[in-house]
Formats: sequence, structure tokens, C-alpha cells
Amino acid sequence: MMKFLFMMLFMIPLCFFNKMFWMVQMMLILMMMMFMNLSISIDLFSNLGYMMSCDMISYGLILLSIWICMLMIMASENLNNKLFYKNFFLLNVVLLLIMLYMVFSVMNLFMFYFFFESSLIPTLLLIIGWGYQPERIQAGMYLLIYTLFVSLPMLMGIFFIFNNLNYLIIYFYKFYDMNYFLLYLSMILAFLVKMPMYFVHLWLPKAHVEAPVSGSMILAGIMLKLGGYGLLRIMILFQKMGMKFNFIWVIISLLGGLYISLNCFCQTDMKSLIAYSSVAHMGLVICGIMTMNYWGFMGSYIMMIGHGLCSSGMFCLVNINYERINSRSLFINKGMMNFMPSLSLWWFLFLSSNMASPPSMNLMGEISLINSVISWSWLTMIMLIMISFFSAGYSLYLYSYTQHGKYNMSIYSFYTGVSREYLMLLLHWMPLNIMILKIDYFLIWF
Repeated sequence: MMKFLFMMLFMIPLCFFNKMFWMVQMMLILMMMMFMNLSISIDLFSNLGYMMSCDMISYGLILLSIWICMLMIMASENLNNKLFYKNFFLLNVVLLLIMLYMVFSVMNLFMFYFFFESSLIPTLLLIIGWGYQPERIQAGMYLLIYTLFVSLPMLMGIFFIFNNLNYLIIYFYKFYDMNYFLLYLSMILAFLVKMPMYFVHLWLPKAHVEAPVSGSMILAGIMLKLGGYGLLRIMILFQKMGMKFNFIWVIISLLGGLYISLNCFCQTDMKSLIAYSSVAHMGLVICGIMTMNYWGFMGSYIMMIGHGLCSSGMFCLVNINYERINSRSLFINKGMMNFMPSLSLWWFLFLSSNMASPPSMNLMGEISLINSVISWSWLTMIMLIMISFFSAGYSLYLYSYTQHGKYNMSIYSFYTGVSREYLMLLLHWMPLNIMILKIDYFLIWF
């Protein structure tokens, strides 16, 4: 695992050379290919070192991180053309990737916490440095305060665990069950805010709307998954507490998911709509993890990877429109089918994946999650039906609003798209829909 870390560290000097914008991306593709060839045990930790290791959860999420970071560079060609601090941007992306890589591969709980919080800084710089509106400072503060407010109790919780058990290796926690309510609360809350759970979700739409395309891609693609990853790792330590109190989070997430789905119909900003739909999907993931059964864990893992690719792709689509029309408003982005018929197909493909239609990974994830939550309590059926139905509803609403209708007469010059953009969309869509063929890898490892 250390070899990939060194590869990323040695990519840092590349960021400072001129005309190396695409070189960094090529290096990420190379690293991706090397990582895919890593031999990995499907049910145990493999590639063990003193600090780092890799099991199936880590493997999928690290792969997703490298992939999304590579596509972020691809989506940000505008920065390269306008020479808008592009070297600093590349440095930011590489540092962010290093931190995410460490989060998903370290075994020590304190190191996990350290990198979990560090990944906030490059994200904040992306939003504040390359965002579009003046409100980006406020959005950055929201992101920072929400996340830091709940992470101090988590640090205290980690110290408490160390004080009791005398070690912090995540793998050994399966032998223990800590029955302390405050510890349970302090450890869980940091991850629930990062997910984000309803009631503590307000930082997410704000951050998404103000972030540049690369910021949105990394936020939707990876940052939300840190919470899910943390919960998957830590729930094993709180089994008794989970049996007593997890129903609270399930209820909040189901009701919140329904309310947010309805809220999506009220949005006029395309980015905002996709951001709110992320909150609804992550609500289902929280439910799956909190039921603490096999299907729930598997479903939440598949859903996290599927949503990471799908949501990131949709933010790319919004950005392609934004670069043409300079607006993300639904009232102005109409009749796009007249201008970019081939892009209409991509809108359709991504929005159909977003509503969990076959053959996307979202479908498999959603089936597993529904299976898990209904086996936990049949009363949840009503909420799940509503959430699934409205998820199809707002996806169709976004598609029909942007693609059909009478286009805006004030648009005077237009170009239909470049091969880079279509390749970028293909690279989001292919893994999302092809990995269904190897879905057994996602389902058997636990």
C-alpha cells in the first residue's frame, strides 16, 4: 500500500511545472491501472503493513477516489485554458487524493481521524478558491463549522477507547462491545454529519451550489462516503448500543429522505436539486448501516460507490450546461435537446441511473437496502415506496425541464460539445453500469 502513497507524493513536483496539466491526469490513470491489479483477499485485510492495509471496503473506495480525482482534472479544462492558478489547483487535487487514500487505508483509529479531518482543508480551498459566487466564503464556513463541531467529541471518544483497550487498531474491535451511550453518540455523530443525515445536512447543498465543478465532484463522489465508511468500520464496536438506539437514526433518515425528495421538486437551481437528491440517497445508506444486518452493509457499500459515480457525472452535466449558458437556473436551461441532442442522451442515462433503473449499481444497492430495512421492520415499507417513487419523480422533472420546452432566445452563440466532455461522461457511466456484471464481488466479502 505504501508504494501508491509514494507514487502520489512524487506526483507533487509535477504540479509546479507548466504544461503538465494533462501529465498529472495520465499519472493518475496509470496509478488506477496499477491499483486495479493489486491482489486482494476478498474477506480479510490484505497487503498489511504497520499502519496501512486494504480490505474490500477500502479497495472499492480508494479505486473510486483515484477515478474521481482523475475525472476532476478532466472536467476542469477551463482552468487550464484561462491559466487560473492551475498549478495550485493540481497540487490541491493531489493532496486531497493523498488524504483520501490514507483515510481509506490506515488501520489506526487516530490516524483515520487525523486524515478524515485533514481532507476538509483541500476541499475548503477548492470551494473558496475556485467557486463562482461571493457566497462561497459562507458555504465554506458552513462546511467547516458543521464538520468540526461534531468531530471534537469524536476525538475524545477515540482517546477514551484507547484508554480502555490500550490500542487503536480497527481490526481488533470485532472482539469488543463497548456499552457506553455517550461514547456511542460521540463516535456516530461525526459520521452522520459527514454523510449528511437529515437535520445536519444544510452544509451540503450550500457547499455544492458554491463549489466549482471539481469541488462538487469530490464532495458528491468521495466526501459523503467518508461518513459511510466510518460507520461501517465503527458499528462493530457498538453492537449492544446499536440494538437499543439505531432506530432513532433510521426514523430520522426515512422521514428526512421523504421530505428532501419533496423538497427537490421546489428547487430552481440544477446543482441544488442534485445536491438534495444526494441527501435522500445517503439517508437510505444510513438506514442500511443502522439496521446492522448483512444486506444493509452490502447495500450501503454498493450504493455509496454507485452514487459516487452517478452524482459526480450529473454535476459534470450541469457544468457543461453552465459553461455554455452561464446559468444553472431551470428557467433558463430549457430546450437543450435542440442544441445538444447527443448530450440529451447522457442526461437521460445519468438521470435513469439516479432513479435506480437497471443495469446501474444504484439499483442493486437500492434493492439490498430495501430488503434490509423491510426485514428490520415492515412499517418502513410505506416510506421506502414514497422515497423510491419521488426519486423517479424529481429525476424526470429535471430531465423534462432541461431537455424539452422552448429554448431561451437570448442564447446567441453555441457549440455542441467537445470529445473531452463526452469521454468524461462515458468514464463516469461505464463503471456505474458495467460493474453490475461483477456484483458478486460487492456482495460476498463480508
